[in-house]
Amino acid sequence: MTWYLAKLIFRIISGEGEHRPQFDEQLRLLSAENWQQALEKAEALGAQGQDTFLNSKQQKVQWQFINVVELSVLGNLKDGLELHYRIAEPHDPDQYIESVHQRAAQIAGRSFAHFS
Repeated sequence: MTWYLAKLIFRIISGEGEHRPQFDEQLRLLSAENWQQALEKAEALGAQGQDTFLNSKQQKVQWQFINVVELSVLGNLKDGLELHYRIAEPHDPDQYIESVHQRAAQIAGRSFAHFS
């Protein structure tokens, strides 16, 4: 098994979304047989990380998975460990989401043989 570091992007929406847009950027540690499996595991973690709940003000809070934007090969560490996060507050959330999808398309288009 090889260790990989994946960056996942989530959008956070509170209440009716009448707030400055927020995005959570997480680094996740993954153990996988190859680059493609690491990407699939990262995408599955993103899907599992989606959630809706009520905050202390009884407002609905949604965590929406946007995409995996980075995937790097690492050494031996612990599977699934979150190493870093960052909440982004861009002025233009649609442009931010578009850039997330573009970065995800770039990593999905790489040759998997190069990362095996």
